[in-house]
Amino acid sequence: MNIGVFDSGLGGLTIVKTMLQNLEDADIVYIADTKNAPYGEKSLKQIIDFSIKITDYLIDTYAMEVLVVACNTATSAAIEHLRHRYSNLLIVGTEPGLKPAISQSVAKKVGILATPATLNGAKYINLRNQLAQEYDVEVFEQACPGLVQQIESGTLDSPKTISMLHGWLSWMKEAGVDTIVLGCTHYPLVAKVIKEVMGREVNLIETSMPITKRVKELSGIKMGQNSNNNLEIYATGDINQKMVDIILGHKKEVKYISLS
Repeated sequence: MNIGVFDSGLGGLTIVKTMLQNLEDADIVYIADTKNAPYGEKSLKQIIDFSIKITDYLIDTYAMEVLVVACNTATSAAIEHLRHRYSNLLIVGTEPGLKPAISQSVAKKVGILATPATLNGAKYINLRNQLAQEYDVEVFEQACPGLVQQIESGTLDSPKTISMLHGWLSWMKEAGVDTIVLGCTHYPLVAKVIKEVMGREVNLIETSMPITKRVKELSGIKMGQNSNNNLEIYATGDINQKMVDIILGHKKEVKYISLS
């Protein structure tokens, strides 16, 4: 099964790693659009254009059968356009795990860390309003500009990263938030630091396994560990090779492509 996956950087590899560990006979091509990163600070039109270029490339070059938009921002901005334009393609998006977060929150106080573009997207806003009213929970939203760049550079627990997270999380900690949605595929890479900053037990919700299961449901591919899986990684600009290896747990060469 040919599966194309893309993100603005290396964060989507957190999803790829889960797919490699749990799907059988998966040929995965991953594109990190680092030339245009971060998506969270781009316009709606720009994100849609980037997403279409990448999808066209994956279809034309690799006969992709499934597309995983491994980026919350691109999902919010572009997935409806992609589904309309590529009606015969199986497309799986990445959305903040608000519903599982609400079900796990004892205090009924849920935090969400995301990019500005995700938090301002109509798709997310409608879901938040619906769930907050239906389940009578408080939702604490926090945009995290600059965090993606810190992660991309490999400075996961640097004084600057820790200071940024302190600034974003202090009000959630004071309010008694007990569950936090990691609303960007990069953010699981600083999960340990987030827990340390919160200073107490907190549930962190990320969506790599639900996405993997959704790919399985749509495509019919089997779940299970399989050494026949294959992965190719491409970047449109500079990328931190060391971070790629850390995320995957082994060395994997990144090749460079131009989509212009």
